[in-house]
Amino acid sequence: MKFAFAGIDFLGGVFDALIGAGWTPIKLFTRPCDGLYDHNESVVARARSHRIPMQISRLKAPDLAALAEAHGTDWALVVAGYPWLVRGWAGKAAYGLNFHPSPLPVGRGPYPLFKAISDGQAEWGVTAHVLAEEGFDTGDILVQERFALSPLETHETLLAKCQIAAHRIASGPVARTLPALWKAAAPQGTGSYWPRVTDADRTLDFRTEVEAILRRVRAFGSIETLARVGETRVFVAQAEGWREAHRHTPGAVVHRYRRHIVIAARDGYIQLNRWSPVPATEVEHLGR
Repeated sequence: MKFAFAGIDFLGGVFDALIGAGWTPIKLFTRPCDGLYDHNESVVARARSHRIPMQISRLKAPDLAALAEAHGTDWALVVAGYPWLVRGWAGKAAYGLNFHPSPLPVGRGPYPLFKAISDGQAEWGVTAHVLAEEGFDTGDILVQERFALSPLETHETLLAKCQIAAHRIASGPVARTLPALWKAAAPQGTGSYWPRVTDADRTLDFRTEVEAILRRVRAFGSIETLARVGETRVFVAQAEGWREAHRHTPGAVVHRYRRHIVIAARDGYIQLNRWSPVPATEVEHLGR
């Protein structure tokens, strides 16, 4: 089957999986990336290797009409990791579907992985669903894969699990049985929308328990959490901790050794092991 892909490297394995399953790419729609947290080098390289056109500006109705004029309507629009709502594909393509890194209808929204870990979810998943005209991630479910989360899950391990599951779904049921999946698609029902995280969501609160603080650190991983050390705000990539009764005020710095800082929490201590007074984005740019 012919298909156009809209997305970046985050779920770019879907692009690779469909090509590997024998589908024919006809266009790549991607978006500007910062090269630090968002990347599109792999999908761009794959598009170039197949000599298909690429577009970085937002996908709009005229773009779909142009594809229909060039290829007819027997093709699929596949979306994965694309920030803009895509409308108007019906009548231009035979299928329009989106890959979302959550067990829908839970976790609709731009990037639910952080909250999945910080909330202590025991199970997560990836869903392929019909691309709805209104509302993000609300279309009928085509196929879903669920998997367990570890009590010590990190952002990086959950990201890898989602990418592997998305590749499996794309290369298996979607690539081989999309028409049958389409006919059997099931409505989602009532769900939850998780908005983009804010700095407040990333900030460590030392008035809470050690377990909750470390879970938040793991939830963001290399994306970094924020913490107040004295009068300074720092960006934390890695921390450890332990429970211990004490009389320190939560948030007080109780020990320093080289780059390690120990801070009192409600029921113990947090040790900041990898941190910086500037975010990783600025460090990376300075190193270029």
